[in-house]
Amino acid sequence: MIYKIRVILDTEEDVFRDLEVESGSNLEELHNAITQAFGFLGNEMASFYTADENWSQDEEIPLFDIREGEDGSRLMHNTPLSEVINEQSPKLLFVYDFLNMWTFFVELADITEKEDGRTYPNLLFSFGEVPDAPPEKNFEADPGPDLDEPFGNYDDLDFEENWN
Repeated sequence: MIYKIRVILDTEEDVFRDLEVESGSNLEELHNAITQAFGFLGNEMASFYTADENWSQDEEIPLFDIREGEDGSRLMHNTPLSEVINEQSPKLLFVYDFLNMWTFFVELADITEKEDGRTYPNLLFSFGEVPDAPPEKNFEADPGPDLDEPFGNYDDLDFEENWN
């Protein structure tokens, strides 16, 4: 089977590539197809992240194992594409070059039959120019409650008087 995948670069301007990749490929092969399609050398650190329908990142699947002493971690070269992206879970996030944080939204668009005479991966469509520098990222998290503020009245919290 062939996965038709749209890869969107997280930039202000629309920049995306449509790729065809064999479902039996691994994530390292998808990494190589993405970096080539966008004109990157492919020699920087990178990770895929499983994502939910709202693009919230979940499990990291890195290109190289940088964790010391941990066994059994999933890496791109030993993770089949069909294991992390399918009709039930069609989205992945891809981060390339952790110093510049090029971020991509990867989404399964269709599953088709393999065509004779075509080599895969295959770049189907290219739209937009990759900017010279990645857009600035805002990594500010929700600051949470202001701990300097008094909590107020505890009477309305419905605790029993001697709850412990």
